[in-house]
Amino acid sequence: MPKPEAVRRGAAEPFWRTKTLEAMTPAEWESLCDGCGRCCLLKLEDEDTGEVHHTDIGCTLLDGLTCRCRDYARRQKRVPDCVRLTPEAVRTIGWLPQTCAYRLVRDGEPLYPWHPLVSGRAASVHEAGISVRGRLAGNEEEFSEEEYPDRIVDWPALDPQAG
Repeated sequence: MPKPEAVRRGAAEPFWRTKTLEAMTPAEWESLCDGCGRCCLLKLEDEDTGEVHHTDIGCTLLDGLTCRCRDYARRQKRVPDCVRLTPEAVRTIGWLPQTCAYRLVRDGEPLYPWHPLVSGRAASVHEAGISVRGRLAGNEEEFSEEEYPDRIVDWPALDPQAG
């Protein structure tokens, strides 16, 4: 994986390589989010097996163009089952995307070249085809719960760079 320009010039290692998730400042923590929107897709859990299935339906607050929350500051008040990512949550949630920076840092893996912290550009996650942009069937209010199983898709759980 190519290193960011600052690292190539001999600057200190970037924070995500030197700090634990718990040691990050709030700004550093928030900057780990690449803006892909995959974690904001509705997920269905099989009651018998516990297996989690992703759908192509976005949370009511997910903006399909920016792939960001429309009301991030109040998201948990507006969507009570919105999962707040914390270091503890990142260590226990199994459905985080393979490409998720929180997961990668947790596992001691490098960030992908398209991650905005590496590329220096927020658009790189969309240009690389990682985000949900252009892949959403719609937001949850556009579907009945009975339709959710018909919207199960594999791509959110896959590493698009693998293989």
